[in-house]
Amino acid sequence: MPDLRLAGFAVATWLTALGCLYASARVGFLVAGAALALAAIGGAVMRRRSRGAAWIVIALLLGAGCGAVATAARVLAKESVPVPEGETVRAELIVRDDPRSLVRSAGQPPTYLVGVDVVRLGDVTLRARGVVLGSDDGWRGLLPGQRLTTAGRLLPPRGGDLSAAVLSVREPPELLGRPSWAQRAAGVLRSGLQRACEPLPDDAGGLLPGLVVGDTSRLDPGLEADFRTTGMTHLNAVSGANVAIVLGVVLFVARRLRAGPIVAALVCSVALVGFVILVRPSPSVVRAAAMGAIGLVGLAAGRPRAALPALAAGVAVLVIADPELAGDAGFALSVLATGGLLLLAPKWRDALRRRGWPPGAAEALAVPAAAQVACGPVVAGLSGSVSLVAIPANLLVVPAIAPATLLGIGAAVLSPVWPRGAEFVAWLGHWPARWLVWVATYGARVPAGAVPWPGGVLGGLLLGVITVALLVAARRAIVRRLVAVIALGGVLGALPVRILASGWPPDGWLVVACDVGQGDAVVLPAGDGRAVVIDAGPEPTAVDGCLRRLGVHTVALFVVSHFHVDHIGGVAGVFRGRHVEAVIAPDFAEPVGGRRAVAELRAIRTVHPGWTYRAGRMVLQAIGPTEILHGTSSDANNNSLVLKAVVDGRAVLLPGDAETEEQHELLNLDVRADVLKVAHHGSAYQEPAFLDAVGPRVALVSVGRDNDYGHPNGPLLERLRRGGARVVRTDESGDVAAVATGHDLSVVARGN
Repeated sequence: MPDLRLAGFAVATWLTALGCLYASARVGFLVAGAALALAAIGGAVMRRRSRGAAWIVIALLLGAGCGAVATAARVLAKESVPVPEGETVRAELIVRDDPRSLVRSAGQPPTYLVGVDVVRLGDVTLRARGVVLGSDDGWRGLLPGQRLTTAGRLLPPRGGDLSAAVLSVREPPELLGRPSWAQRAAGVLRSGLQRACEPLPDDAGGLLPGLVVGDTSRLDPGLEADFRTTGMTHLNAVSGANVAIVLGVVLFVARRLRAGPIVAALVCSVALVGFVILVRPSPSVVRAAAMGAIGLVGLAAGRPRAALPALAAGVAVLVIADPELAGDAGFALSVLATGGLLLLAPKWRDALRRRGWPPGAAEALAVPAAAQVACGPVVAGLSGSVSLVAIPANLLVVPAIAPATLLGIGAAVLSPVWPRGAEFVAWLGHWPARWLVWVATYGARVPAGAVPWPGGVLGGLLLGVITVALLVAARRAIVRRLVAVIALGGVLGALPVRILASGWPPDGWLVVACDVGQGDAVVLPAGDGRAVVIDAGPEPTAVDGCLRRLGVHTVALFVVSHFHVDHIGGVAGVFRGRHVEAVIAPDFAEPVGGRRAVAELRAIRTVHPGWTYRAGRMVLQAIGPTEILHGTSSDANNNSLVLKAVVDGRAVLLPGDAETEEQHELLNLDVRADVLKVAHHGSAYQEPAFLDAVGPRVALVSVGRDNDYGHPNGPLLERLRRGGARVVRTDESGDVAAVATGHDLSVVARGN
């Protein structure tokens, strides 16, 4: 039986700290007082008794009290910080973690999120946590530990963490001194690894630094999405697994040299410090080091059973020292993965070996399966889905993780003294990294590889309860068989019909409106694996996923209706892994930044009304703008390139974001269409006579859920329905296609 003596204390500490992060300091102290008082009373009553169940309850109460008092004290410090919201103040800060880019849309500068310690806010000296939202590129390369000053506007802090102030900054930071030697050394090694990976292909060359040191600055967003789909996203960041690989190799060498437990533990400690310096000793890395090292502590000491109490003690200590970890998904995944490796993997490995499996194969299957099952509830709560390909994908990449990690570390260490040698070692390391890329890329394309599941806390708890119940019940053979039958039936029932039938895209599709959030991306068929794409939405991942689902390998023509970011922000996703033959746009180049972002990828041809394009079963014609309009409510919208397509004899009208002014100018043209992509996401700025002239049977509204603009307009949708149109929205139905069915039209929704 596993040693679970500290498990209850750790879990209670964790969950209570998580709850108190969302409560006031007063509530936290009340919870702490009540829990500790009950624990003291229970301890006094049970002093002369030895009932196990009662002592478990006391341990839970003690854990709850410790978690509550630690969190309440930090929340009190947060509440004590004077934060005049909306005012511009000057602050002195210390960077806590690596800056993260929040925006990757074309034509829009990124915003960097930087966790900081606030030393001075205005004239007030203090010590509290904060967050900087920096829009200047000077925030990108900051190292943890860097001291700086800056001025920005104070925003209200969010709940659920210990940040006392959020500072929105437009100017570059003013640096004070230098970071510590450890941070500088980490920066040298990390930049050296990036230089060593520069000659490598973009996919593997961008993945290797992420796999080794968590540096994903060169990682392709599409590949990152593939790793997320296949349940391999933990490989893109430094985790306990990386630490376990390094320490496992060191421990293996130490034991081969017949080193005793104490010597082995000391050598592992030195290797651990070196690895933390390499990957940069930020809070997330220290957390990963603690989780990854815990499993080896017991082994190095010659007491494997000590690993689980060490894990529980580590969790409790880390949460008490930093209660914000209780709400960190990365922390939860690290703890659960380590717990799965300690609790589940050995039993499953031994069970497979008793059934005749070779030792290596049993270990290879048990480890990823245990980690995936343990982490499944958190992943499901975060993503709103359960991956069916995660376990086989993680199983397939097991042989490549350690070689890629160790060779990447070797390249980083060599880079300052022998750059050419570092490039060679990185070249060796990119071969196992290419295997990871291959598994992620093709695993993400498995039809229905992810089954929908309730998201959020309730969805995660639901899967957690089901998982625990199945693990307990599966000890009986009859239950295991019943579970296997039910699981198989559930999987087959959850798999979309498209696996067994015609699938997505539907046969005879005329036009698809992609679900890209608050933006536009429309696709017209142009032959086998070819398409015309109109606009790209606000970010690359969504449009890339839509085109993948449609099987588009070549973009015969990319059309920009206008250069607002919600139409061109995702342009990199259109080009991702595809050949784009041509790009066209209207003769209105504003906003200039949007046009520049598209032109950086491919030369733009300006077209005017009368321009015609033919491809496959489609004819496409530009009909607007009939003249360049100025002084309207939005000149960029009202100079949208308006297209009319005819696919298999059905007309499709694509007016971009044309508003009432441009729509009025189009009334003298033939705008009748079977399918209308409703202009400007269904806003209220529509010309009624224009809608009547179009007379659509199907109206597609590309709009984002819960957007801040009030789109789509309710009366507009009702008017379209009264006119005989079937209205379909991407925020409700996901990707939607208008389909020719004999002499009629129908709509097929892929679903969110």
